[in-house]
Amino acid sequence: MTASGGLVVVGASAAGVAAAEGLRHGGYDGPLTLVGGEPHLPYDRPPLSKQLLSGVWERERLRLRAPETYSDLGIELRLGVRATELDMAARRVRLADGTELTYSNLVLATGARARMLPGAQGLTGVYTLRTVEDALALRTALAARPHLLIVGGGFVGAEAAAVARGLGCEVTLVTDQQVPLADAVGAEVGTMLAEVHRERGVRIVTGSPVKEVIAEDGRAVGVLLADGRVLRAQAVLVGIGARPDTDWLTGSGLSLHHGIVCDSLLRAGDAVWAAGDVASWPDPVTGERLRIEHRTNASEQGMTVARNVLAGPSATAFQTVPYVWSDQYDLKIQIYGGTRGADAVHIVEGSLKQRAFTAVYVRDGYVTAALGVGMIRQLRALRRLLTTRTPWDQARTSLPVTA
Repeated sequence: MTASGGLVVVGASAAGVAAAEGLRHGGYDGPLTLVGGEPHLPYDRPPLSKQLLSGVWERERLRLRAPETYSDLGIELRLGVRATELDMAARRVRLADGTELTYSNLVLATGARARMLPGAQGLTGVYTLRTVEDALALRTALAARPHLLIVGGGFVGAEAAAVARGLGCEVTLVTDQQVPLADAVGAEVGTMLAEVHRERGVRIVTGSPVKEVIAEDGRAVGVLLADGRVLRAQAVLVGIGARPDTDWLTGSGLSLHHGIVCDSLLRAGDAVWAAGDVASWPDPVTGERLRIEHRTNASEQGMTVARNVLAGPSATAFQTVPYVWSDQYDLKIQIYGGTRGADAVHIVEGSLKQRAFTAVYVRDGYVTAALGVGMIRQLRALRRLLTTRTPWDQARTSLPVTA
C-alpha cells in the first residue's frame, strides 16, 4: 500500500518533533507524517540516565508533547514501525510493515543507536542506555543492588554510576582512557570528576580497553580486559557511545560518512534533509564538519530544517553554539561549544578544588568552549566568546583568569 504524497519525517525524536511542529507553525498545511521505530509517543532521552533510571520520574514524564498535540497539529503518527528503504528517484520511503510513503520533502531524524561490545548481544545481564526500555530494564536490575560494572568513561557511564551509587549498588567503572571523561572535558576537569566518584565509592579502572564480556550459562558475570585482567560483576552496562542510525539508507544515493552528509542548510539530497544525531554538516564559522549528539542541537536543527524547507531559495545556513549538561551527584556540569581537541584549558572563576568554577577551552589560539560546574550565571556570560571565533589573547583581557 502506498500513501499519498506529503511531507514525511522519519524519526520520532526531539529533532523529528521539532521539524514537524516547525512546519505546521510555519504555515505548511499539507499531509504530514511522523514515522517512529519505537511504539511510544516521542520522548526525551537525557533523563534516561538520570531521572528515569533513578526512579525519580516515570516514563510518562519523558513525553516531548501531550498526546493530543499531534492530532491538534494534523500530524499523522506511524509509530512502532521502522523505515527500511529510501528510493530518492521515486521519492518513496518503504516501512517495515510493507507500506510505502511518497513525499514532497523528507526529513531524516533517526538519531543514533548504542554501540555494543562484540559477543555481548543476547546475554542476560548486559545493558545499554539509549531507549526507555533500556533504562527501565537497568532500573529493575539495580533494585536488587547488584555489583554494576560500567564499560565506558563518558557522560552516560558517569551519570549511571552516580545513580547506581545513590541506590546502594557497588560500582566499577572501566575506561581505556587514563582519565575518565578526559576526551570530553580535558584531563584536569576529568581528574576532578573522577575524584568525586571515588569519594562516593566508585572503583575506577583506567588505561585498558575491555576485550570481551565474560558469560556463564548465557549470563554476563564480568569482563576481560585487553591486559588480561578479569573483573567480576553481576550486571554490565555498556556505555561506549553510539553510531548514526543510517544502515537502512545504504544504497539510497545519499552520502553516508559518520552520519548523513548534509550541506550547511542541512540538505542531504534532492528534497531530503537531516537533523539531530544523524546529521553531519559543515560549521559555517570554522568549516569543520560536525555531528553533534546533544539534545539542544537536535531541537535547533529540527526547527532549522522546517524553516529551510518552507523558505525555498531563501534558506539559511545552520549555525549554533552547542550546549550539553550532565548531572553527577550534586554537581551540574554545563558546556557551551566544543571541548574536544583543545590544547589549553584556563580556569576563569572559582577553582577545581572548590568544585565550583568556569573554564574556557582553547584550540589553535581560539576559544572553542566554555565549561561550568555550579556557576550557571557566570558560564552564560562566557557564551558570547563562542558566537564568533574569539582569539584567546583577545578574550583573556576581559576575563578574571585564575589559571
